[in-house]
Amino acid sequence: MKLSEFTRAVSDEFGDFGRVLLRDTVVVELGNRTPEQALAAGIPAREVWVALCRVQEVPVERWHGAGLPKPARG
Repeated sequence: MKLSEFTRAVSDEFGDFGRVLLRDTVVVELGNRTPEQALAAGIPAREVWVALCRVQEVPVERWHGAGLPKPARG
């Protein structure tokens, strides 16, 4: 997962509140770091995304493919 995909996934799932979650949510699975701190420490965006989904109880079916553009309808 690219950082741009991570950013899109957070926005799609959490809206404007996503910025607050990235800054303020301490996630044990990320070494007691916020998602922002984890990314800055070099933890891959996919790992940060999954950890954030777990702690926020996002349904598993919305984890995979998150952050990718929606397919065009034809």
